[in-house]
Amino acid sequence: MQRPRRRCEGTAMGAIVLDLRPGVGIGPFTLGMPICEAFAQIEQQPNIYDVVHVKYYDEEPLKLDIVISFPDHGFHLRFDPWSQRLRLIEIFDVKRLQMRYATSVIGGPSTLATFVAVYSLFGPTYPGTYDKDRGVYTLFYPGLSFAFPIPSQYTDCCRDGEAELPLEFPDGTTPVTCRVSIYDSSTGSKVGVGSMMDKACTPPLPAGSLYMEEVHVKLGEELWFSIGGQHIPFGASPQDVWTELGRPCGIHQKQVDQMVIHSASDPRPRTTLCGDYFYNYFTRGIDVLFDGQTHKIKKFVLHTNYPGHADFNSYMKCNFVIHCSDFVGAYHQDVNSSKGTITASTKWEQEILGDCGRAAIQTQGSTSNPFGSTFVYGYQNLAFEVMKNGYIATVTLFQS
Repeated sequence: MQRPRRRCEGTAMGAIVLDLRPGVGIGPFTLGMPICEAFAQIEQQPNIYDVVHVKYYDEEPLKLDIVISFPDHGFHLRFDPWSQRLRLIEIFDVKRLQMRYATSVIGGPSTLATFVAVYSLFGPTYPGTYDKDRGVYTLFYPGLSFAFPIPSQYTDCCRDGEAELPLEFPDGTTPVTCRVSIYDSSTGSKVGVGSMMDKACTPPLPAGSLYMEEVHVKLGEELWFSIGGQHIPFGASPQDVWTELGRPCGIHQKQVDQMVIHSASDPRPRTTLCGDYFYNYFTRGIDVLFDGQTHKIKKFVLHTNYPGHADFNSYMKCNFVIHCSDFVGAYHQDVNSSKGTITASTKWEQEILGDCGRAAIQTQGSTSNPFGSTFVYGYQNLAFEVMKNGYIATVTLFQS
């Protein structure tokens, strides 16, 4: 989304101070938070977070982290690509960010984060580890680590992987940290630079959390929610949905049914206004479409929230499960159903459900959608919107 550039003089080079919470987070960013909540925090403070880079692996979006980076402030947020929850916070330029711990600050252009300063502020800890290949010594605290580059002439100070603490060189100097990592400490893993970065895991969800709740699809019949236990069938009323799922995040009228021209049973022109309306459950990644005349559910739309799609960050990810055996048993006895299910992580292959012919092209126009068109594959009772990288963007469920 494009917005006017708003910039405060002096935001670069560490003019902001963020509270450092080892094992929990920094400033408004908390480990385990969904990526949409992080964006909400950013949007609330546009004068501070006015330069934001979002990085992801477009070809294989589940292979690498989704990263939100703040180059002016020298840190970035790493989100697990499957759950889209924050797993690791890295301060990669400590001179650009001041961190407040208790009543003291460290980092920024005026307070060097030296080994002695870190040790003095955070207290004694066990000896760290020395990576000979990288020339980096990492000091660990629960949920927090500091990486220090060691000049080649002083590697003997770290022999056998350990060093006298606090670390000082023979010439009286002490190394300055080059990277700070904040991560969940519940697993007991030590997280640092290089391969140690991959050990950071998202903290467990609170008991009863509905985030990434499995939503099972019974084709042509209903949705079933695995944690809450709700069953939402086709034909349910707005009151039924409100009772089961709570108040919708938004309600909007569907202005025009753009697919009606493909329906032989409905000869209305595309300019005909459509009286249908949506209940939007953004926090569940679901839209529910009601018929404007009968006020009964006629469609569900399930969103995967992949980066690189026009709707990215509009919805949380819907963790749906479509059982291929239901589809095969009802419609196509000759389809190979050995793969079992289709989920939000499934890479699209038409062979899963059998050939459906040519795909329809869907786009919101080059002006409003910089990511290009997607492809829609229709079957009985469901349609898949597939991105160019082969991953499913949305699933639309209906009754044929």
